[in-house]
Amino acid sequence: MKVKAIFNRDGGTFRTTDMETYGRTVEEAFHAAGHRIEIAIVPAEVILPALETACRRGDLDAIIAGGGDGTISAAAGVAWRTGMPLGIIPAGTMNLFARSLKLPLDIWKAPEVLAKGTIIDGDIGSADGRAFVHQFSMGLHARLVRYRNAYHFASRLGKIGASTRAAVGVILNPPDFEIEFDADGHRELRHVSHISVSNNHFGHATLMYADDVTAGHLGFYTAPPLTSVGVVKLAFDILRGRFRASPLITEMSALGVDLHFPKVDRKINCVVDGELLPISQRDVSLRIHPGELKLLVGTGNDHPPVSDYPPIQM
Repeated sequence: MKVKAIFNRDGGTFRTTDMETYGRTVEEAFHAAGHRIEIAIVPAEVILPALETACRRGDLDAIIAGGGDGTISAAAGVAWRTGMPLGIIPAGTMNLFARSLKLPLDIWKAPEVLAKGTIIDGDIGSADGRAFVHQFSMGLHARLVRYRNAYHFASRLGKIGASTRAAVGVILNPPDFEIEFDADGHRELRHVSHISVSNNHFGHATLMYADDVTAGHLGFYTAPPLTSVGVVKLAFDILRGRFRASPLITEMSALGVDLHFPKVDRKINCVVDGELLPISQRDVSLRIHPGELKLLVGTGNDHPPVSDYPPIQM
């Protein structure tokens, strides 16, 4: 293969990494596996144009994106739109999509796994056309991210500290709102504190990330209006990897979920793959796109290669 690797030098672990040495390590891994690779180390403000330029090239077989969850999500959106296979180097705090793909979370080990890997047809979600590889969420998560962003932090430990302070704020002031939803024709009105719509269901005994990104559906989760004690109980279940088993969570599976907010009289926010975004209207349309994201993954991750999949029905 001929591959282009684009690394966000301002993203997560890369901020404290000798990127010249790291680039040579990546080159050695791919050359040893018989591939050609180009390395680009770029600042955060040009990562998206760099990804778009690479994905438009006709001489590449795949791209590799390295950085935090925001970088990976952006890369997946570009790769999805262009049909370019995507490999990822997880350099963020949680690296949830890398966990779903069963990739090493050590940036020094991931290149060798990708160099010896295979390409699969993975799923990707969209919220009003915006791609997400992990989840769309509102309520508790959006408030947590909004509070966290109000604090200044410049390191991974700083981010964890800001998240802890933000969590205390959410516990003391949990959200409470009303939604109408249509999940594959099932319509309902609910009063909730939290909504999550994930690219395939979260695992049964993991943090909130999917065990499999090839199952072809959305996971749709809601939590009822919670008191401070209820938020603590749910947080404890999440930390134990028991989110889906929590008695506070109602779970559904769908190919599409349409949300409507009947009583919006102020600015509301959502989180898409960790990024806090405003919602400018009362409706959000979420869809799963089975097999539309080509992914470069390790050979031992229990996913069949592209050639073993049945043709995608469009």
